[in-house]
Amino acid sequence: MRPDLLPPGFVPAGEFSADERAAVYRAIHTRRDVRGEFLPDPLPDDLVRRLLAAAHAAPSVGFMQPWNFILVRDPAMRQAAWTAFSRANREAAEMFPEESRALYRSLKLEGIRTAPLSICITCDPDRAGPVVLGRTHNPRMDAYSTVCAVQNLWLAARAEGVGVGWVSIFRDEDIRALLGIPERVEIVAWLCLGYVDRLYVEPELAAKGWRQRLPLQELIFEDRWPAG
Repeated sequence: MRPDLLPPGFVPAGEFSADERAAVYRAIHTRRDVRGEFLPDPLPDDLVRRLLAAAHAAPSVGFMQPWNFILVRDPAMRQAAWTAFSRANREAAEMFPEESRALYRSLKLEGIRTAPLSICITCDPDRAGPVVLGRTHNPRMDAYSTVCAVQNLWLAARAEGVGVGWVSIFRDEDIRALLGIPERVEIVAWLCLGYVDRLYVEPELAAKGWRQRLPLQELIFEDRWPAG
């Protein structure tokens, strides 16, 4: 439809150009969980603002926008977070079968001290009140919405040449105490961000033999879950 014929409040919904589509798919397929490739250069404030704006543009159930972003640059704070990670990581290693522990311990699973910026992304379940459109029958929809913000930020970072690593191995109470996060607010992601000049061709855990990507066809069902 011609733009001048659209009703107020609408924009054309046509497909992207071939180059624009290629850029979107490139960001998706070359996005990596970065751990050990961060450069020390600080990220400019205007770049960080663009990444946060991309995250804030994410879809959210009931338009509740439950996210907050805690920017952690202070080296002492990042050292404390790394200490919390290290303690939890030692505990995690013991949870795997003995034959997997050596490989697990050889993996670098965070970049907290080397990335110049960390962002803790949280979810406030009270942001839109006690009854939220779309959350009435699934109370986890606010957390799922926050994960959409994480992915938006990650893809925007890829387009900007910024690496992102998601750190999930820590005791919730350690990070909550470190950052002063209220009990009612959920910690969704600790992200490490920094410039990178190289990325793995495939996900690092695949490259190092931890797990391989599953065939897509095995994950697609028609109409219902298969019998048996």
